[in-house]
Amino acid sequence: MAKKSTTAKKASTPDTPQKKTRAKKTAQKKKPASRGAAPSKSPTVLSARVDIGFGNTLYIRGEGPGLSWNRGAPMDCTASDEWVWSSRENTVPLVCKVLINDEIWSNGEDFRIPSGERLVCYPTF
Repeated sequence: MAKKSTTAKKASTPDTPQKKTRAKKTAQKKKPASRGAAPSKSPTVLSARVDIGFGNTLYIRGEGPGLSWNRGAPMDCTASDEWVWSSRENTVPLVCKVLINDEIWSNGEDFRIPSGERLVCYPTF
């Protein structure tokens, strides 16, 4: 034997129109960007495009993670005319210059790189 439902259904009549309901879209709140000392996800990169001759090394000096104006850090030679330095410890913008063999300073202004950005430079000596 089938059970009867105990709830009564409303019959729609011309006097009582049924309301159509739509599902409401809920907007997801975005987290505010932090302005603290949290490092960026992408590294800060300086790529110097210059041929300094066989047997020489390009160095970087400046203000930034692991850098100093008194002693340079060697850059990685990735091609005959490309040298790269990068850091994931980027909480502040980088201010730097490049030097041949940590002795001969590049000409011009200091390079300025925002935290987490990449700069390709063409230094002259």
